[in-house]
Amino acid sequence: MSLKLRDLIRQVRACKTAAEERAVIAKESAMIRTAIREEQEHYRHRNVAKLLFMHMLGYPTHFGQLECMKLVASPHFPEKRIGYLGMMLLLSEQQEVLMLATNSLKNDLNSSNKFIAGLALATIGNLATPDMSRDLAPEVDKHLSNSNPYLRKKACLAMARCLRKCPDMVEDFVERVVGLLNDRSHGVLITVVQLMTQVLVIDREYILEEGGGQYDGEEDAYYESPTRTAFLKLVPSLVKLLRNLLSMGYSPDHDVGGISDPFLQVQILTLLRLLGANDVKASEEMNDVLAQVATNTETSKNAGNAILYECVQTIMAVESDDGLRVLAVNILGRFLLNRDNNIRYVALNTLAKCIADGAHAGRSGDGGGENGEDANTAASALQRHRTTVVDCLKDPDISIRQRALELIYHLVNQENVEALTAELLNYLVLCPRDHRGDICSRVLKVVDKFSPEDRWRVDTLITMLTIAGRECESSVQSATTIYISQSSEDLRAYAVHKLLKAIRDDDGSQQGLLNVGIWSIGEYGDLLLKPYSYSPPSSGGNLSEVAELSAMAPESAPVTVSFMALEPTSVVEIVEEVMNRHTCPLELRERFENSADAATLEKIQNLLKKYEGSSSLELQLRSCEYGALINAIKGVSVKGGDGDDIFGANQGSESVSETVKTAAKEALARMPVVDIKLIQRKRAERADALMEGDAMDPFDAGSSDDAAPAPSSSGGGDLLDLNDIFGGGGPAAPVATQNGNALKAPSAKIEATPNNDVDLLADIFSAPAAPAPAPVATPAVGGFDIFGGGQPAAPAPAIQNNMFATQPVAVNPAPSLGSSLVDPFAAPTPSQPLQPSAPAAIPSSPAAVGGPTPSSVTVQGFSHQGLTVEFESSKPDTWNKQNSLLVAKFINTTDAPLYGLHLQVAVPKYVTMEMKPPTSTTVPVTGGSSTKQVTQTISVTNTMLGTKNLMLKLKASFTSKGTKVEHLATCSGFPAGQY
Repeated sequence: MSLKLRDLIRQVRACKTAAEERAVIAKESAMIRTAIREEQEHYRHRNVAKLLFMHMLGYPTHFGQLECMKLVASPHFPEKRIGYLGMMLLLSEQQEVLMLATNSLKNDLNSSNKFIAGLALATIGNLATPDMSRDLAPEVDKHLSNSNPYLRKKACLAMARCLRKCPDMVEDFVERVVGLLNDRSHGVLITVVQLMTQVLVIDREYILEEGGGQYDGEEDAYYESPTRTAFLKLVPSLVKLLRNLLSMGYSPDHDVGGISDPFLQVQILTLLRLLGANDVKASEEMNDVLAQVATNTETSKNAGNAILYECVQTIMAVESDDGLRVLAVNILGRFLLNRDNNIRYVALNTLAKCIADGAHAGRSGDGGGENGEDANTAASALQRHRTTVVDCLKDPDISIRQRALELIYHLVNQENVEALTAELLNYLVLCPRDHRGDICSRVLKVVDKFSPEDRWRVDTLITMLTIAGRECESSVQSATTIYISQSSEDLRAYAVHKLLKAIRDDDGSQQGLLNVGIWSIGEYGDLLLKPYSYSPPSSGGNLSEVAELSAMAPESAPVTVSFMALEPTSVVEIVEEVMNRHTCPLELRERFENSADAATLEKIQNLLKKYEGSSSLELQLRSCEYGALINAIKGVSVKGGDGDDIFGANQGSESVSETVKTAAKEALARMPVVDIKLIQRKRAERADALMEGDAMDPFDAGSSDDAAPAPSSSGGGDLLDLNDIFGGGGPAAPVATQNGNALKAPSAKIEATPNNDVDLLADIFSAPAAPAPAPVATPAVGGFDIFGGGQPAAPAPAIQNNMFATQPVAVNPAPSLGSSLVDPFAAPTPSQPLQPSAPAAIPSSPAAVGGPTPSSVTVQGFSHQGLTVEFESSKPDTWNKQNSLLVAKFINTTDAPLYGLHLQVAVPKYVTMEMKPPTSTTVPVTGGSSTKQVTQTISVTNTMLGTKNLMLKLKASFTSKGTKVEHLATCSGFPAGQY
């Protein structure tokens, strides 16, 4: 015999551990299964009740579903009650067993016992499926006109479920719904209003679904639908009903907190909101009662606040006049002063929605002043509560602060942009670091749209970089440099003086500030040699001055901003302390050419030479290039490894020609002003092309959709054939050139190379693509270049809108080959440093494969922020040249260990790889005493050796001095034909 329900509850409560509880439930479940198997009808209702308790605890009870059906078919009310309760809790509308209850439900709906009929109606309202709704809707409809209000209100809720499952039946029941609105029972009125609300929502969804979800003509069809038209005739009745509730005296049956039936008032306001949308006549009929609700409702109780909130929602949704909208905004303003955070959150959320949404928000979005003809608009009323909203930024609740921040973005206009931006920057100091990047981007949009003057814009952006330069995105830094470059000479002088002071006072943590500051000093460093003075107008001032004078009286006179002229030596010393980019000293030398002494100029050049031996390949390359440019300006000829001048323009003379001098000076001249409108237009064109599915890049005039890579006759022309890597092709790249002439195959057809390998391989790690390296020409048999010609053409630099994004190293064109075979592994000349990402030349014949192979070859992978990765490549099997063993060596050139090392490697489809874990995830400082080098072994097999070269896509992540670093690189410098 199984336990009684109360005994089971006692046993479960007495359990001290979860295991004991599971044991009790398992034992009782077994006994219930036995009772079900033995058809013990006397204890069936007790067993289902215990299953309901187990279900509440989260244990499986599916084995008792049929027992519920048997109880529903019982003629006794207690068993029916347990059976219907079990159906509603243990079953869902997706279960097919529910179809067995249709006949029992129909019989119970016709029962003379109102409680049995009520149980059936409640079950239909919770579990009715589309098929059950069609079968039982006529029975439910009979109860809509039942004389008993207990059954009428349950029938309304059941009908709402039936119409939701079968929307095509809505029009058949509209008339009966209209007649129920005159019922005297408050319970029936609430359910009738809920039913009307559901019918409007269902009708709208059904019309839009039939129209394919298009919200143009279908919206008009909804507003003209027969159902909505019939309900619109009831607006006066609803208004009268709501007015009666407001004027009704104390009624103990319906009073909640001194308010007469707030639940019914809220339901009526919701229905009026749906009926008044886009209907001027209905809105006019309800305007008076809405004003009455907003004015006469008490706010001391939570019930009154609920009615006022729904009233505000209705006012903002219907076609109400501006005076009513001002009243609604003032109600929300009172909500902001409430001590309850829930009410304040609702008020902030509703205010933001009211300003951002709707035609009225768009009309008042210009922010009319508080005086004049726009003084009564909702936007001007919201501006009066601006101080209260700003105070919410100081609330300890993070959700309140975030809602207030969203609202402030909508409040900004031409008149208050300076004050609200100052508040945003004050909040930027206190907010969590995770939110600073988003706030910086939003402040940039506000400044770009509402800035009163250029000086204030530049000053605001510099202040923002001073506060959150570490977290701001690179787009903010780029926008700041663009605004500075587009400004007048006077404003440039102010900006460069202010930036120099900011980076001098900074502790080096604000990376964005250092980027913008160093770039500005490099471009406009000559303006630092002159004194600067500026007197702000008395009516206002820039952001930094407002911050400095905030403690003073408002009537204080504006302070003149002055900067002293600096000596070139002082500027160079400051830059030397904070320098983390190597372009500034070079441009400073050009700016100080006629102002600084020889010692200062020599110091700048020494700063550049310091990086000629840097482990960072890009830093080394730039240092050599800039050193050559300085020497060219001074007239000194720089010789390459072959004894020729690296510029190739002195025609054997020891001096540098005037053409080279002029070109070098132009290279170091100030950056031209960026045309933002042109960039935006190009981006829009590219976005349109991508939306239309056009494969051609709008920025690449040389690409063609119809071009397809031709097979290479030499076996080496298709070195990075990424069609085989990911099974898809891309637009053809421009034809590679050597010595100024296009490379042609013996068939006289131009051979198109595949698209950038980094573009496709970047999909693996979701990194931005780098420009494709220039392909190296394949020498003909015997080493003689049959297409050799004039001087090599310099590749055009890649233009990127984001000037602070990580840029790839430019690859110089391959030198022309002489009549004798050149060693492909020979050391490069100083003017052409070896690039690890440049693809090596592949032999023109497969016969070259399997030739003499060095015992081991070291290939540099990448070097980034103190971590250098080198691959020591070797052949473990002399009989199988396809197999290679790569040992990655990690070199730490910083002064502190690197932690959390993690290297990921991706290879093309024709390469198989087996990767072992590194010997350690901590890379000690290389060169220290008793330090062991960290390595990682990778075994690769190139199945297309001799046709395609080995190529690796690398992603390394590590922690350097507490900062998480991630870097992407491509390594394809393995000897051709051997790896």
